[in-house]
Amino acid sequence: MKKLLLIIAMVPALCFAQTKKQKKAQLKADKITLTNLQTNIQYLADDKLEGRRAGTPGELLAMQYISAQFAKIGLAPKGADGYIQEFDIDEGRQFTADNNSFSVNDKQLELKKDFFPLSYSGNGTAAGFVSTALQEKAEPWFFDVKDVVEENKGNPHFDINTILLASAKHAMEKGGKALIVFNSAHSVDNIQFNKNDATAAVTIPIIYITADGLKKFFDDETDTYEVKLTVTLTHPIRKARNVVGFLNFNAPTTIIVGAHYDHLGYGEDGNSLDGLGQIHNGADDNASGTAAMIEMARILQKTPAHNNNYLFIAFSAEELGLFGSKHWLEKPSVNIVPNYMLNMDMVGRYDTTHKLTVGGYGTSPVWGTVFNNIHNTNLIIKFDSSGSGPSDHASFYRKDIPVLFFFTNSHSDYHKASDDWDKINYAGEVQIVNLINTIIEATDAKGKLPFTKTRDQEARSVALPVTLGVIPDYGFSGTGMRIDGVSKGKAAERAGLQAGDILLQLGDYKFVDVQSYMQALQHFKKGDSSVLKIKRADKEMEFNIQF
Repeated sequence: MKKLLLIIAMVPALCFAQTKKQKKAQLKADKITLTNLQTNIQYLADDKLEGRRAGTPGELLAMQYISAQFAKIGLAPKGADGYIQEFDIDEGRQFTADNNSFSVNDKQLELKKDFFPLSYSGNGTAAGFVSTALQEKAEPWFFDVKDVVEENKGNPHFDINTILLASAKHAMEKGGKALIVFNSAHSVDNIQFNKNDATAAVTIPIIYITADGLKKFFDDETDTYEVKLTVTLTHPIRKARNVVGFLNFNAPTTIIVGAHYDHLGYGEDGNSLDGLGQIHNGADDNASGTAAMIEMARILQKTPAHNNNYLFIAFSAEELGLFGSKHWLEKPSVNIVPNYMLNMDMVGRYDTTHKLTVGGYGTSPVWGTVFNNIHNTNLIIKFDSSGSGPSDHASFYRKDIPVLFFFTNSHSDYHKASDDWDKINYAGEVQIVNLINTIIEATDAKGKLPFTKTRDQEARSVALPVTLGVIPDYGFSGTGMRIDGVSKGKAAERAGLQAGDILLQLGDYKFVDVQSYMQALQHFKKGDSSVLKIKRADKEMEFNIQF
């Protein structure tokens, strides 16, 4: 009896000693994680990587660094070439103010606002003393589309570009040095710059004068004007690279752990919020997520959770429209059965203001059970059910794969040159890494998680009077706007639109890309009805839309 009492008396002391030992081990593990996060983020956000813009030497340095970390950890290389999966970023036809100009009587017109070249324009220069009403040999020619647009009002098969190309070829044959297009009427002409247009370029420059440019610089059709113009179109194609490593436990399913490692470079792609020309180091966006992914690869080497394999992917070109994740899904570099996908994008600014948001909560019914049973975290978590969103998890959600998206929310340094490594909350990121590890262990015995479709959010870059309720596919490189999905309860769902549809025209307004689609919506208000033309597979279809 005395021995039994002694043993009972010793139990609390033994439990206390065990708890103390566990806490000491956790503190040691956290210290290692914190040091690794600091090392990896500070390297990836260093000036020498010049902002890690996709397809640049800085991105290449980051790729080499991540590959070296994967090799050091012991991950199997599962790219197309070692750890690397290379893909093209086709930027389409481009023009800049550096080498495209148009002056009238020595007054410079503003590119895009007053004029722009057409995508099938030839490169070159032209000058002369001309009248908008005359077409003379060895001079630039003017072409007013007013009559042809008015004549074809309501003609669903009318394509203004066919007319413009024919006019340019006629000008060339008659000795015209350039074609300057304008519209003296108020009718919609749908003349746009289509960067994805595959039409062969003509040999003379073609520019379009906008309504603003026409009003400001050509107010008298009987007058003679001195014009000088230069058109230079380029068609750059960049090489970007995903980095892919595999941890194989010979399990039937695989968890994908991902983060994008590209950033904005010097802001060349127009996505900087504080100007062109400065290095945007992207410590939070997304060196923080990349470093967390690398740490997960190291930690999971010793995980007891062996009922899944683990695929680690550092995506490139996320900032351009989820190019890297979409490319991997279209051309997987390894044959796996995906269980679910964890995405870490901007996880470095956790505090009481920038709490942790966990998106994708609604993409599987299992997530609710998992989080209800997690009690070993001090993190303040806000849940978002949607599997959609502006990061790489959305690509996997579109393939009916459950996802979770970890994000400590936006801040005043977002997409600015001031997003530097010394502003990262490293201790907070350690807690997020631990939470992700806990989630993985909690799902280990649950098999392949069921998938649930969630509400979708329509991304908006401008304030719109109306919306269709569609998710644009920003990586689409054809004419029109392909959609990744539709939002529940919105006009697109009511009309019967589907993921993969290419939107071509709304009422009188054609669109060639996401931007022109947004511009078209500006012409409508709530209560308006219109006809939407789309392409589904190889078939053109029309839908009645009411906003």
